Amino acid sequence: MTIWGALAGGFVGTLVLTTMLRGASELRLTRIDLPFLLGTALTSDRKRAKALGYFAHFMFGFLFALGYFAIFWAIGRSGWLLGAALGLAHGAFAGTALVNVLLPLVHPRMGDTMSAADTVALLEPPGFLMLNYGRRTPVVMLLAHIAYGAIVGGFIARS
Repeated sequence: MTIWGALAGGFVGTLVLTTMLRGASELRLTRIDLPFLLGTALTSDRKRAKALGYFAHFMFGFLFALGYFAIFWAIGRSGWLLGAALGLAHGAFAGTALVNVLLPLVHPRMGDTMSAADTVALLEPPGFLMLNYGRRTPVVMLLAHIAYGAIVGGFIARS
């Protein structure tokens, strides 16, 4: 197990996760756009938000891969199946606590359940399991995160 395996897995895993989410959006299975969601936390310029969001998404992909590496190192084993299990937990966390508790606290352009009627939010809050972005969104998000985890776990195990 090496940190380089984790970083390589983080890159490939984030590439696959992002492609899965973008493809699901284009197929109208979901309306979620994580890079846009992240980018609009940094700027109100919608075009710039996309570019900044993709950069931030890949940086978070590297950070989460390092977190997976730390867990694998602590337990003394790794692999794609263990990575997939972590990906499931990661996806569940992202769809519940992360986007509904943490993100609205720091995202200046996202509405939440406490938004006043006279405020105009740029973004709709995701809601529990991101259901505000479509009924299939939880399944798409979990599958994409399971794939990410399996890829990261596989890369770490092979390094």
